[in-house]
Amino acid sequence: MDQAVVSPRPAPAAALLPPTQTLRFVLNGHPTQVEVAPWTTLLDLLREDLRQSGTKKGCDHGQCGACTVLVDGRRINSCLTLALMHEGADVATVEGLAKEDALHPLQQAFIDHDAFQCGYCTPGQICSAVGLMNEGHAHDAEDVREQMSGNVCRCGAYAGIVSAVVQVIRQQPAADPGAANAQESAR
Repeated sequence: MDQAVVSPRPAPAAALLPPTQTLRFVLNGHPTQVEVAPWTTLLDLLREDLRQSGTKKGCDHGQCGACTVLVDGRRINSCLTLALMHEGADVATVEGLAKEDALHPLQQAFIDHDAFQCGYCTPGQICSAVGLMNEGHAHDAEDVREQMSGNVCRCGAYAGIVSAVVQVIRQQPAADPGAANAQESAR
């Protein structure tokens, strides 16, 4: 009788990873160091370990935008990115937007325009709007609707959301096109 020789299977990739790794980044203006499992999403780290409950877990598939946060000023779906990918990054959640006793202008505009109903999507909507303004590509309501289409509001508060964002865009000083071009070429 022939005996088959069975070679050992390689260890699964997860077995090769250390159980946790140190992550250093800035969270809402504060230097932060935390031990995190390599498979932990930024969303889970923020909500479960760092108690930033404003960031919401909606679909957990990047389709609703409730988990939107700012990483180095750019909006991302925190459910789709591993926390360890953001070593050294500047991460801002809705909790970090207000300064001292003053709300961020977008937070105040959302109140002024009744841009929320149940409020579940509001933190993601506001972070997305801040990122949108940082990008500098939205100039009117049509731009805002298009460029925030990744943020879903089940209550249908879109008219208030768009008018709030447009109000803040109009209040911003006009950008110097030469400065924007110089910034882009420096990258």
